[in-house]
Amino acid sequence: MLVSKYSKPEFNPYGDEGLIVGGEPGPWAAPVATGELAASLGLPGSKSLTNRELVLSALASAPSVLRAPLHSRDSALMIEALRSLGTTIEEVPATGGYGPDLRITPADELLGGTTIDCGLAGTVMRFLPPVAALALGPVAFDGDEGARRRPMRTTIESLRDLGVDVNDDGRGSLPFSLYATGSVRGGELTIDASASSQFVSGLLLAAPRFENGLTLRHTGETLPSMPHIEMTIATLAARGVVVESPEPGVWVVAPQQIRGLEVDIEPDLSNAAPFLAAAIVAGGTVAIHGWPAQTTQVGAHLEKLLPLFGGSARRDGTALLIDGGRGIRGGLELPGVDIDLSLGGELAPVLVALAALASGPSRITGIGHLRGHETDRLAALAAEINGLGGDVTELDDGLQIRPAPLHGGAWKSYHDHRMAQAGAVIGLAVAGVEVDDIGTTAKTLPEFPQLWADLVRDPDEIVTTITTDTRIL
Repeated sequence: MLVSKYSKPEFNPYGDEGLIVGGEPGPWAAPVATGELAASLGLPGSKSLTNRELVLSALASAPSVLRAPLHSRDSALMIEALRSLGTTIEEVPATGGYGPDLRITPADELLGGTTIDCGLAGTVMRFLPPVAALALGPVAFDGDEGARRRPMRTTIESLRDLGVDVNDDGRGSLPFSLYATGSVRGGELTIDASASSQFVSGLLLAAPRFENGLTLRHTGETLPSMPHIEMTIATLAARGVVVESPEPGVWVVAPQQIRGLEVDIEPDLSNAAPFLAAAIVAGGTVAIHGWPAQTTQVGAHLEKLLPLFGGSARRDGTALLIDGGRGIRGGLELPGVDIDLSLGGELAPVLVALAALASGPSRITGIGHLRGHETDRLAALAAEINGLGGDVTELDDGLQIRPAPLHGGAWKSYHDHRMAQAGAVIGLAVAGVEVDDIGTTAKTLPEFPQLWADLVRDPDEIVTTITTDTRIL
């Protein structure tokens, strides 16, 4: 059995020059599965939880410690941004996981006079403006070229409605700047968060520090990724903050302290998606260790979603195990699916990749908001799968996937980690798939190329990696 758990102290996901690395430069030849899998692995911490806990730790009334946090580009951007506002964040010896733990000491007073690089991280560009509004002085926000296309108008207009001076030259997107006076009045606020649940989460995370708290009302027709809002509320509750919801789409937060906390970060269950899906493509079994019994992560839905494609799921101690039987490579024909992914849109790229390998037609809906993610994921998935001979049509709210024989070829990642992962899944069954930039997976999982290579390697060639993370393996 493959046991791959990289927690080597010399591993630096940011490279010698401080740049994120995730693989060799140039196109990455996706490995083809040559036999059934027998893999067991642990994964680094959740990006969604790590960045929420970093924000709350910076706003807390006492120091916090994050154990087994994620170390990736998104978390590095969040750490650097909070440091630039005056928060002290120190690396301390690890108790487990893929890197050091973090000790966060809140600043006596958050200070502006800085520029925050958001990269492509939605959690940075949408969580930190309300935090920066509590600082004293100007704060500018910018990011990667692709970040300037991501929806930000709701955040910008929300801050203005709360009395914050924001200048975006009318763009409703990055770059923009705000002039913070050290406090935010809070009170009643109505927004349309149809484009992203992060607009709600960003306001709720900072709301306890607003002078009058916050009564937040969402008025849009849809609200995607509700589990992420529930995650935000749960992380606040763990720190003693009460969030009331008197009716759907309304949240009330009174002004109150945020407690310091020592917290264990769960493994990133959304990053488990390609590895678990690999069992259905290649056949055999893949187990992810450290799977929480209860969680607000949307990746928890994989336990029910993947069996729709013909696999079976079961718990094995602290692991979730997917059994793909003989797999597509062994002749298994996957059924088509008709699923609404409005609760877990970030799982869509991997599930669409599976659907493209199925023998029946599929409809995956509830994901119209993915057009505003790192790239327009609906257009990107349709273009790349069709470029390999597939038959994918965009819908208003999703994708229609019809069976078609796929062939090898170039697969563009669009600087989107989920797109790169989807290409790797298809490459397990289709020879000759080349992902143009596998390094983009460093956004949330710098170890992806090595873990993926070990996943499909002949088990007789595997050398078990010794780890100090006794909590997982």
